[in-house]
Amino acid sequence: MKPQIKLLALSASVLVLGGLTAPSIAAQEDESAEDNRRLQTVTVTSTKREATLQDIPVAVSVVDNTTIDQAEILDLADLQAVVPSLRVDQFQSAAQTAFRIRGFGNGDNNAGVEPSVGVFIDGVYRSRSAAAIADLPNLERVEVLRGPQSTLFGKNASAGVISIITQEPQFEQQGSIEASMGNYDLFRVAGNITGPITDTIAYSLSGNMNQRDGYVEDLGINQNVNERNRWGLRGQLLFTPNDDLKVRLIADYDQIDELCCAAGNVTNGPTGAAIFGLGGAIDPEDPFSYQVYSNFAPTNDIANWGVSGQVDYDLGFAELTSITAYRVSDFASNSDADFTSADLIGRFSNNTEIETITQEVRLASTGGERYDWMVGGYYFDETVDIDSTITYGQDLRGYADFLSGGGYGQVEALLGLPVGTTFGQAGQGMFETYSQDNNAWSVFGTVDAYVTDRLTLTVGFNYTDDQKDAAANVVSTDTFSALDFVSIGNNVLFQTAFAQTLAGVGVNPQDPAAVAAFAGAFPTQFAQIQAGAQAFADANDSNPAVNPLLGLQALQFFPQFVNYPNAVENGSTADDAFTYTLRAAYDLTDDINVYASYATGFKASSWNLSRDSRPFASDLSGLTSAGLIVPNLTTGTRYAGPEDSTVFEIGLKAQFDNVAVNLAIFDQEIEGFQSNSFTGTGFALTNAGVQSTTGLEVDVTWTPIDGLRLVAAGTFLDPVYDEFVNSPAGDVSGEAPAGISDTYLSFSGTYDFTLPTGQDAYVRADYQYESETHLDWDVNDPRQQRDVNVFNAAAGINFENDLRVSVWGRNIFDDEYLIETFPSVAQAGSVSGYPNQPATYGVTVTKRF
Repeated sequence: MKPQIKLLALSASVLVLGGLTAPSIAAQEDESAEDNRRLQTVTVTSTKREATLQDIPVAVSVVDNTTIDQAEILDLADLQAVVPSLRVDQFQSAAQTAFRIRGFGNGDNNAGVEPSVGVFIDGVYRSRSAAAIADLPNLERVEVLRGPQSTLFGKNASAGVISIITQEPQFEQQGSIEASMGNYDLFRVAGNITGPITDTIAYSLSGNMNQRDGYVEDLGINQNVNERNRWGLRGQLLFTPNDDLKVRLIADYDQIDELCCAAGNVTNGPTGAAIFGLGGAIDPEDPFSYQVYSNFAPTNDIANWGVSGQVDYDLGFAELTSITAYRVSDFASNSDADFTSADLIGRFSNNTEIETITQEVRLASTGGERYDWMVGGYYFDETVDIDSTITYGQDLRGYADFLSGGGYGQVEALLGLPVGTTFGQAGQGMFETYSQDNNAWSVFGTVDAYVTDRLTLTVGFNYTDDQKDAAANVVSTDTFSALDFVSIGNNVLFQTAFAQTLAGVGVNPQDPAAVAAFAGAFPTQFAQIQAGAQAFADANDSNPAVNPLLGLQALQFFPQFVNYPNAVENGSTADDAFTYTLRAAYDLTDDINVYASYATGFKASSWNLSRDSRPFASDLSGLTSAGLIVPNLTTGTRYAGPEDSTVFEIGLKAQFDNVAVNLAIFDQEIEGFQSNSFTGTGFALTNAGVQSTTGLEVDVTWTPIDGLRLVAAGTFLDPVYDEFVNSPAGDVSGEAPAGISDTYLSFSGTYDFTLPTGQDAYVRADYQYESETHLDWDVNDPRQQRDVNVFNAAAGINFENDLRVSVWGRNIFDDEYLIETFPSVAQAGSVSGYPNQPATYGVTVTKRF
């Protein structure tokens, strides 16, 4: 056991032993004390059986609808304000959002990579972040389960699950409408109505619209970006023909059409002078000026829609549940990838369509005296189609010549090509299509054995079979990137050495007749001169100090590509795994529970569906033999192999009349973590050997007086790459992964009270803290570090006519931090970064009826 775990386990033991003194007091309390508790009971259903939060021996955070309303939580990005172990980051487009739990997470920036954190909305899996970021109306609660959950969810999630539950239709006519206005010209409206159609059929309709101007001023195009412009509709039907059967049908559609996302300059490297020399502009090393320069607006168009049906049937001895869903997610983006007003990258577009069919069937016992069980099956069928383009802009030629002293023209002249019109032309680039078919199925289940009235032993299992077929067809018109400067340089060096040697023996190398006469008169010496020149060229063609053309490799921005499937690479992966959970839970008293668990998880191989896909080194000889090698082809990965996760956890849950304490100590590890890192021109997808995190999670809820609720929560991590030899930065084994803080804290206070005039009112404030962490591979650059100190607040009044007026502010002290940093595209030595959202505030009016 690691030393950190031993220390944390000792701390937990002290708390548990301290709790043992409670039974003598609790046992003497009258049974009616339960009715006098100030803490409300929180219900959880993600464990597939309804239970209270305190009774579930699983590390889970629950955000109920009251907190959702009062804290102005609209989407998953807002959720991290009240769940410290959850991190939600948005990058270069609205569709590129990453979810992380306990520091683990991936899946952004590449549609071939499924997230390690699974998102389920009303039991339906949303396979990519673009399908999960829309505003959701009428939320009932959100449950965040930490650690692998393969035995509860058929779709494996190796790092955790976010389960979103919306309100089902009601048989009592009711509804609400809500409107908000705020800074940056925010205007938001949402409404829902629900009620009976017949005695056995109920309906609900809901919709929302969210518009806000951008908080980043793009001076290059005179527009504001990082805006909000989204809307959605949702309809439901609920059939309850008898007490045993319930059928819920859901159809939804949401649209996002936003200018997003701007990146500021964090480090102005040596290429900055070239940008300014071309007449372009950046705001150097001031990402929090919220002023950027582009030559066209970054567009994001996302459309999600789907239908689902859930059937619950009470068989008496068990409840049968079936969830069927069909979903489509289309997202298109185009951005100025160089993030300058110089027209270096003329187009960087991505159009992705994902079509998903899922079917889940579960059978769960309805309450046995000695044991309970659940068994299920899951089917997943998904197709991914991508059409992507990246091309040079009008200024790329001048930019390259500025950096290289006219290198394009020199090479054109050397090769006898038209000077000025061959290389670095606007519109040259890469035109790409990718596809993936994914079929997976699994069986899963759990058994809870009630050994005694207080001791429960749980065994869970999951077997998953996952198959993927991927294909790529990439056409490059960037002929400069295909030049082999080693080979070309070899010829140049040969000609130079040959000419110099001939001149040394008195022969003019520029006179063909003189060279021919010398070769005829002295054939042996001429052959020796040729051989010597060739030997010199062969020995120095890879030496940049001798071969000046090698310096031009930095201008070969686009990689060379071999399409697949091909004669060597079949474009297929087939994975299967058996994962399991073992857990013991013990009720020390009616108020204090402890548990210990060991769980494993799995995520199948992920394909790199991008121009940065590379053949494995082991396939290089086969590709050579098949005649498929192209100039400048490098090796890497086509896909990252499976992730295998394990977590050992011990926990304590205690709830008394006005205090609740939840504690979890864990040692979590993912072997083969699928790392997807930006390298300056693209993304490198590879398996980290082992990434692990030892940690402690604790949250305390206290209601010292009626109406006042205080919550303190913290997550303390020790993340590390135990083994990562082949990272984009080399061997980083022993280093902490980028973007993961070691301390996350969240404090909130809510006070519900009655005004002297009789209206109910509330005030709320919350604070989030994340300790300093590095954001990129360069751990020593202070400009690429982040710490977070965010304060939010809200207050509202409920009037007697079911009208509520609230005022709210998020990040009201305008804390500034970088979400992510990355090497600037085609600008060696420069670094760009995404700044966080500044202070926002507004007023919301809600009418319920």
